[in-house]
Amino acid sequence: MMYYSTNGKAPRADLQKAVTKGLAEDRGLYMPERIPQLPAEFFEGMGERSFAGNASLVAEAFFGEDVPKEQLRRIVADTLSFDCPIVEVEPDIWSLELFHGPTLAFKDVGARFMARLLRHFTKGRGEVNVLVATSGDTGSAVANGFLGVEGIRVFVLYPKGKVSPIQECQFTTLGQNITALEIDGTFDDCQALVKNAFMDAELNEKMQLTSANSINVARFLPQMFYYFQAMAQLQRKGLSQNVVCCVPSGNFGNICAALFAKKAGLPIKRFIAANNANSVFYEYLKTGVYTARPSIQTIANAMDVGDPSNFARIYDLYGKSHEAISADISGATYSNEQIAETIRDCHSRTGYLLDPHGACGYRALKENLQKGEVGFFCETAHPAKFKDTVEGIIGEPIEIPERLQAFMQGTKQSVALSKEFQEFKSFLFSRSR
Repeated sequence: MMYYSTNGKAPRADLQKAVTKGLAEDRGLYMPERIPQLPAEFFEGMGERSFAGNASLVAEAFFGEDVPKEQLRRIVADTLSFDCPIVEVEPDIWSLELFHGPTLAFKDVGARFMARLLRHFTKGRGEVNVLVATSGDTGSAVANGFLGVEGIRVFVLYPKGKVSPIQECQFTTLGQNITALEIDGTFDDCQALVKNAFMDAELNEKMQLTSANSINVARFLPQMFYYFQAMAQLQRKGLSQNVVCCVPSGNFGNICAALFAKKAGLPIKRFIAANNANSVFYEYLKTGVYTARPSIQTIANAMDVGDPSNFARIYDLYGKSHEAISADISGATYSNEQIAETIRDCHSRTGYLLDPHGACGYRALKENLQKGEVGFFCETAHPAKFKDTVEGIIGEPIEIPERLQAFMQGTKQSVALSKEFQEFKSFLFSRSR
């Protein structure tokens, strides 16, 4: 399988190059040149297979030409050491719980898969430096997914004061091959530093760089596994017709993976992209005009993205047609007050506790589900990761899982940097070997 750039001005790349470089030479995002169509018998038997069983067949369809089948199955098995159950919140509305991995957030699958695939491609070829910008959960998932992996160093860039304390603990207390960089700016500033690093010839001559953000095909594509697993579970319940999927969206990697799954044949009727106050995509759906802007800080901080990278992939996937995109995806946007109201209301009525991101997904699905449809939303992180916020909303203490408690006992280790690229570049040079 070859990969092309969304900007259309870079040479095509094989999977190894797409994974190890992350970003194309023209600053575009890599896209597979075709989307494999899974056969009818795959979908007919989804409900009879395990999470790893379905995921292995999906992985083989997309990556099987470039990675030996047995190696790919081992990568999938190592990645999926946990499940993502679908839970009924109220009639016709289900929560796909994506927070049962090591860091209690949906990004564990993509991070763990990429760590193993990158190791497969780079073993014995020198040290690889992974740059990752985070608005919350990406940093913890990548840091823990790559922790202790031989030959790979990770630099996590995060905006000072704009991630939750527990999220910060999950990537600043690890040490070993993980370095946390506390950037005096926003997530967009962190993402710009990473992208500029890839385009800097001097830096790339000195260091082998790649990204573990969802701009990397090995990070976002494995998130398809979630949507096949959701439909497999609904199939077992006899609810796999007229299914609507709602995804809380920040950098749009997760919903982009879901759209790839649909293009490969997964029978999801339509999608809803739920935004917080960072409503760039919602406004695009309404107007047909995409206008990036500085991100706004909200209580759903992992979605605080003012220029989502994966919009370029969605735009390309639908032939740059606003009409085609709007036919498959609708949007919603919510203020902090609406998010808090949703958490409080859902908890008091149903007993189900949402995190701020899942609250956007739940509310958008509840408000937009039509008669005869069944819907699921992605609950992307455990509410305890936003303990102070959620407790303040519901007025009750919430239990912190043991895995999170362990992170909180560590000592913070981070390097403070400005948002100026030259300072970041100088720091990386100081760490080059």
